[in-house]
Amino acid sequence: MKKLLFGAIVLSFMSACNSDNMSNQNENPANEEVSSADMFKRGCASEEVRQEALKSNAQLRQKFVTLEANTEKFANELKLGKVLADGTVEIPVVVNVLYKTTAENVSDARIAEQIEVLNADFTGTNADASKIPAEFQTVSAGDTKVKFRLVNTIRKATSKTSWATNDDMKKASKGGIDATNPSNYLNIWIVGKMTSQGRTILGYATFPESAGLWNDGVAIAAPYFGKTGAASPFNLGRTATHEVGHYLNLRHIWGDASCGNDQVTDTPTQTTANYGKPTYPLYNTCSGVQRSVMFMNYMDYVDDAAMFMFSAGQKARVQSVVASTGARSGLRLY
Repeated sequence: MKKLLFGAIVLSFMSACNSDNMSNQNENPANEEVSSADMFKRGCASEEVRQEALKSNAQLRQKFVTLEANTEKFANELKLGKVLADGTVEIPVVVNVLYKTTAENVSDARIAEQIEVLNADFTGTNADASKIPAEFQTVSAGDTKVKFRLVNTIRKATSKTSWATNDDMKKASKGGIDATNPSNYLNIWIVGKMTSQGRTILGYATFPESAGLWNDGVAIAAPYFGKTGAASPFNLGRTATHEVGHYLNLRHIWGDASCGNDQVTDTPTQTTANYGKPTYPLYNTCSGVQRSVMFMNYMDYVDDAAMFMFSAGQKARVQSVVASTGARSGLRLY
């Protein structure tokens, strides 16, 4: 209906332009002399030529209508913060809190703190970015052009003491919380405790091939969410940075195999995951080549205080999935 109305407006506008042209022709006879002052005024016939083309070509008129509609849509999205003026995609976040104890019911302040950490880490403004070794500064991502904005927090009490990685926290029918429109929102679930095959799990995420599915998003155990009150050495909010990295199509830096491939060319190949707080430089040998590895990358397994960078290659992968043609383009439309 809007398109039909817009088309009618375009046609009436064209008629008005044609009427004006006819009036001008009568007011300015062809044999009237043009003053020397008029000769030095800027003239442009672009709009007149356009109107003539639109008048005689229905297909062109439809393209014109579509062009203006898309332009208006983009302008409105900028106003709402979907794509910021500098091209940054601002991802809307819904945090779903499942708690049994007061400690598990993380505060609004702690949630806001976690969003701040995500924004700092993904824009390269984290204070510890100054620790990036000179060797890797040239391939540091800096600003990935992705930011995060909290739009809602949903809380639900539960009798469960532990959760698995089977997505039950994402199902209301299993005592969890159903995702809020996962095509357009990053859903984060906070639970009291997570285990898998007897191991403690800090968090896990779905990759972009799951975009829009009912279980799409990130799950994090409460002790490793945010900073205030979080459990050391995972108390700087980097569990969320790591898991959101997966959500945006980043793999573990060692490629989940001995000397594996993380599909990023500027992250040195390494034998396996690193833990704790390694000392730089740390060398690994793969295929007979010894390399200094990027253990301080957010996609390794080191302690929160030891990770503080993404690489430029990782930035390109992130950008590809949030682009207008990417798997997570829906995050632009909220």
